[in-house]
Amino acid sequence: MARAGYFRWLLALVALLFTLLMSIRLGSAALSYGQIWHILTTSDSNATFQAIIWQIRLPRIAMAFFAGAGLAICGALLQNMSRNPLADPYLFGLTAGAGLGASLSMIVFPEQQLPLALSAFVGASLAVLLVVLVCIRHGWQQLQVMLLAGVAVSFMLSAISSFILYFAEPFAANRVIFWLMGSLSRSDWQGVAVVAPAVLCLLLVALAFRRQLDAMLLHDESARTLGVSVERVRLFFLLGTSAVTAFIVAQCGGIAFVGLMIPHLVRQWFGVTMLPLLLGSALVGGIFLIWVDNFARSLFMQQEIPLGVITSLLGSVFFLLLLRRQQAG
Repeated sequence: MARAGYFRWLLALVALLFTLLMSIRLGSAALSYGQIWHILTTSDSNATFQAIIWQIRLPRIAMAFFAGAGLAICGALLQNMSRNPLADPYLFGLTAGAGLGASLSMIVFPEQQLPLALSAFVGASLAVLLVVLVCIRHGWQQLQVMLLAGVAVSFMLSAISSFILYFAEPFAANRVIFWLMGSLSRSDWQGVAVVAPAVLCLLLVALAFRRQLDAMLLHDESARTLGVSVERVRLFFLLGTSAVTAFIVAQCGGIAFVGLMIPHLVRQWFGVTMLPLLLGSALVGGIFLIWVDNFARSLFMQQEIPLGVITSLLGSVFFLLLLRRQQAG
């Protein structure tokens, strides 16, 4: 069993290396691996090719990896904390809340010039607050209420965003709509510098609390007998997932269902406890979103498909299959 586990981790790392090598070549400008190696290791290569690699392709690949890793980690944490396999940042209302905050910043209060990440975080925190208020009323005992509250909050905040877009100036509305559907076309190193530290910080903190999070998989009362402050840990990581989701939405727009699909696949391959689940979710989630972005920008020659369209299509099918599996079980 141990050898099989090591082999799977090795296979995942090889898949990541293969993904990076394939993705860095993908684009309208054809570059060989020799040219790419020369550009990465020297400074005397063609200035245009330097800009293509360092300012366009590498930031986009890095953003795709960290965004996918962050959403997958958030999904794994939400599923474990709620003990509900259908939990996801999108279904919990975090993505809708972050999208509402960003829409308000870009359309209603553009003269305030509020940072997009801050506005998205405020919106995601609002979604968390509404879900927490519902759950506190039930004493955290009926955890299925958390998911239902998240779905309701998601629809409510999405409706408010749609209302704002309906009365917005058409050009601004179109820009926000495309952004809300998810895209990495505006990725740069500055955006990566925002998302990557947030994802890594959440991962490291979750790994530090992995024993408490594993204890919460059993039952709240069982976790309390082991000395875990269940409510504080749950609220802390709800805020943490909301922050990371907000930063990702602010940079990439709405990308749904990554946090739903990836943790389920990782549990089958690497295990259900937090250490392999978190590390596996980060690795597989990053690889997954890189390939989604590769597909989105290469399917049509002169047009890019929004990432949210692809992930929503895949995620909705996965969601239905998961429901059918639960009913059969």
